Amino acid sequence: MFANINNALDFQSKALVLRAERQRIIASNIANADTPGYVGRDINFKAAMEAAVSTSSLSIPVSKPTLGNTESATHARHIALQPSTTDLGSTKLDYTVQSQPAMDGNSVDMDRERASFVDNSVRYEAALRFINGQSKTILSAIQGQ
Repeated sequence: MFANINNALDFQSKALVLRAERQRIIASNIANADTPGYVGRDINFKAAMEAAVSTSSLSIPVSKPTLGNTESATHARHIALQPSTTDLGSTKLDYTVQSQPAMDGNSVDMDRERASFVDNSVRYEAALRFINGQSKTILSAIQGQ
C-alpha cells in the first residue's frame, strides 16, 4: 500500500523537477532571443520522464550548444545556460527546430517560446496541485477523517 502511494508521489515529484528544468531552459531561450547566432535549446519531456522513471536519480548532462558544424562553442556574448544539478538520465538537451529563418542566425521563435513557457507553467502547477491533493488525502486518512 505504502509503495503505491510512494510511486505516485515519486512520479509527480520527478515530473515537477523536469518541468522546473524545462522552464529554466525556455527562459534562457527567451533571454537570448535577440542574440545573433544563438541556437535555442529544449528537452524532450517524454524521453526525459521515461529516463527519470527508469532511474532513481535525476541529473541532466548539459553540453555547450554548437553553431552549425563549423563552430564548437557559442559566441562570447551569449548568455550561457548554466549546468544544473538535475539529471535527466541519458536525455540531453536538443536544439529547437527553427520555424522562421533569421538573418542573424538566431533560432529562437518568441511566439513558440512564449507558448511553451505558458504550457509548461500550467503543467508545473498541475503537478503541484496533484501532489498537494495527494498529500491532503494521505493526511486525512492518517487522521481518520
